[in-house]
Amino acid sequence: MERQQDYVLRTVEERGIRLVWLWFTDVLGFLKSFAVTSEELEQAFQEGIGFDGSAIEGFARVQESDMLARPEAGTFQIMPMQQSDTSVARMFCDIYTPDGRPFWGDPRFVLRRNLERASERGFTFYVHPEMEFFVFEGSDAATPIDSGGYFDFTPAEVTQELRRDTISALERVGIPVEFSHHEVAPSQHEIDLRHADGLTMADSVMTYRLVVKEIAAKRGMYATFMPKPSTNLPGSGMHTHISLFEGDQNAFHDSSDDYHLSKVAKAFTAGLLTHAREITAVTNQWVNSYKRLTTGRGYPITEAPAFVCWGRHNRSALIRVPMYKPRKEQSTRIELRSPDPACNPYLAFSVILAAGLKGIDEGYELPAEAADNIYEMTPSERRARGIEQLPADLHEAIEIMETSELVAETLGEQVFEYLLRNKRTEWDSYKEYVSPYELKRYLPVL
Repeated sequence: MERQQDYVLRTVEERGIRLVWLWFTDVLGFLKSFAVTSEELEQAFQEGIGFDGSAIEGFARVQESDMLARPEAGTFQIMPMQQSDTSVARMFCDIYTPDGRPFWGDPRFVLRRNLERASERGFTFYVHPEMEFFVFEGSDAATPIDSGGYFDFTPAEVTQELRRDTISALERVGIPVEFSHHEVAPSQHEIDLRHADGLTMADSVMTYRLVVKEIAAKRGMYATFMPKPSTNLPGSGMHTHISLFEGDQNAFHDSSDDYHLSKVAKAFTAGLLTHAREITAVTNQWVNSYKRLTTGRGYPITEAPAFVCWGRHNRSALIRVPMYKPRKEQSTRIELRSPDPACNPYLAFSVILAAGLKGIDEGYELPAEAADNIYEMTPSERRARGIEQLPADLHEAIEIMETSELVAETLGEQVFEYLLRNKRTEWDSYKEYVSPYELKRYLPVL
């Protein structure tokens, strides 16, 4: 650690960096930041920087508000987006109480605790999210700026240039990109990040969202990770590819199995399926999230998962097992398709990992594969196969999460209780809101 700190201090001096952003997130997953000058950086490493935690969503009550932000030197990156002659860098912080204990309300610490549980079992948790987003003319309306479709390419397309600039910016801050393309809807795009360990990826997701928005804003556009920004457009997901490694070996791979899945992979998948409904309020935390997780036929047909099942080639399933490629054993993984890109990645990765580890610890049995299109089944056919539905709205998700010992243990009491309170308040506000749909439908006739 000291060596990393020395490297940061030396780099700041040699590159003439005057300001360093210190980043952390609140419980809802919003990025928080304050800047320190280069002269204060050494003290920040040694003692942390104090701030008022009571002003941060989900952190602390007024009577216990003092917090310390300690930057992690390993997350140091020079940021490329600034339009000035002065270089700016950033580091993510861990949050501590004044007596030096890790703060249990810090989402980054929540993920650290759960990664340690995996490590105690000999596992490293790797994730690879496919993050979708829309680019509109502005934030006041979901007005597309292109008419492209899935994988469309037009050399002069302005959003093609937007993706190119975004990928370049991401790679300049040390975030490797694996894939990018135009998605199925007008103005919808996807940039996939190369797989990484859970904590590194959660930090990368937070950086990714900022970079995408900043690059769009420079072109006079507005990028959004809202799960379902328009009735007439499909939603944006964060399909998350997951694997566990034991040292350098993929613990999910078994060459002797028909599916090429190990017992560990099957038990992990069974854990996710068993606890999927309990963790949905974390992986899909907004009222709007459930407009994406619909059982109807959207634009032109939804691929968002609404039912708890798994399959190899079935994109209507909650969990998909990507096709095995010979001599690609290290790539064996499962794909959880329900999370959306507006989640708090630290908390979402925590509950995903915890559900999977529960399956391993308890020896859960993987149910039969769902090979048919789940949307085309009748409710009675789904019931006969034991296929449950994900929560239909935020209210149902909260009610299910409230009774979950797994989620309470995973998040810790403070974060768990805050999320419940905050999401109940959000749901109550939504219930009271008279929507344009209601005015248009009812005002002329009632």
